[in-house]
Amino acid sequence: MIRFIKASLAILLLSLSPAYAVQPDEVLDDPVLEERARTLSEGLRCLVCRNESIDESNADLARDLRLLVRERLVAGDSDEEAVDFIVDRYGEYVLLKPTVRGANWILWAAGPMMLVLALLVALLYLRKRATAAGGAESKGLTEEEEARLKEILKD
Repeated sequence: MIRFIKASLAILLLSLSPAYAVQPDEVLDDPVLEERARTLSEGLRCLVCRNESIDESNADLARDLRLLVRERLVAGDSDEEAVDFIVDRYGEYVLLKPTVRGANWILWAAGPMMLVLALLVALLYLRKRATAAGGAESKGLTEEEEARLKEILKD
C-alpha cells in the first residue's frame, strides 16, 4: 500500500512540474551556464508551436534554438547579447514577451486607448440621452389639442 502511495505521489509531482523538452545531450556541463540557458529559453517562443517556449517544445527548430542559446553563452555572450543575436536572426516574434519599443508600443497602448475611447463614447451617449430626455418633457396639451382629442374620442 505504501508503495502505491509513493508511486502516486511521484506521478502527481511529475505532472505538476513543467515538462521540458531539453535533451540530455543539450545540457551544459557548467550548471551556472545551464541555468542561464534555461532562463533565457523560457522567454523564447518556438516558431513552430507558437505559444510554447523553446524549452517546452519538441520541434526541431526549438532544439536548434536551444543549442544556439547554449552556444552563445559558452562563447561568452551576456544574456542580453544572446537574446539580441536570436532576435536579430529570427525577428522579435521569437520573444514570448515582446518589447515596448518601435512599432510594438502601438500594440501595448491599443488596449488602454480603446478603454478610454469607449468610456468617452459612453459618457457622450449618456449626456446626450439625458439632454434629449429633459427636452422631450411636455407641459401638457394646448387647448386646440385638447379639443381635437375630445372630438376624436367622441367618434
